[in-house]
Amino acid sequence: MTTGVRRRMGVEERRRQLIGVALELFSHRSPDDVSIDEIAAAAGISRPLVYHYFPGKLSLYEAALRRAAEDLAERFVEPHEGPLGARLLRVMGRFLSFVDEHGPGFSALMRGGPAVGSSTTNALIDSVRQAAYDQILRHLGVTDPPARLELVVRSWISLAESTALIWLDGRRIPRAELELQLVHDFAALAAVSAAYDEEMADVLRGILAAEPADGPFGELIGRLVALVPQASADLR
Repeated sequence: MTTGVRRRMGVEERRRQLIGVALELFSHRSPDDVSIDEIAAAAGISRPLVYHYFPGKLSLYEAALRRAAEDLAERFVEPHEGPLGARLLRVMGRFLSFVDEHGPGFSALMRGGPAVGSSTTNALIDSVRQAAYDQILRHLGVTDPPARLELVVRSWISLAESTALIWLDGRRIPRAELELQLVHDFAALAAVSAAYDEEMADVLRGILAAEPADGPFGELIGRLVALVPQASADLR
């Protein structure tokens, strides 16, 4: 008979384990509702040992947020190949997959959770938004965006964030439909801005020139065109 011996973890390995355990618990419940005792039990260690690796719940929470923020930022990384609409649709698929899997944790990340207002939490949230912004600009092939393009991209990122938070409350819209709608939202924001600004009009022309008719942007155009006859009739 072989007796199992528990392997002693190194400091960094144990810290990674505790962060992973905390993230798993935060994925199902608000961090406010998760105690250090629960984290310790899930990790198979004592409460005092948790405090040996993290001074308190806030430091563990911030470390878990940092890992979640890094994961979320990576969801916006996409090869710069093919039509933009299809690329954004894949990005939104990964983004909402993260939101779906880590509902309470995502809400905590975006709203601050127990660390609301802390400089660390604010910096983490800003880092995710900035990473998303930088990735979208790379997809557009723009390094020095004009003011209206910056407004469009940052507004869209804020829209995706707020939409995801609202969607989590009941998930009343099928996720696949919401992913497509968010891509359409980007096109709509760009189109409205293009109506006011020639630089944005050039950006939009460049986007649409590479879009297939059966792509996300082509589908939106088809839906809008179908509405025009009815809208014209309603106005008469």
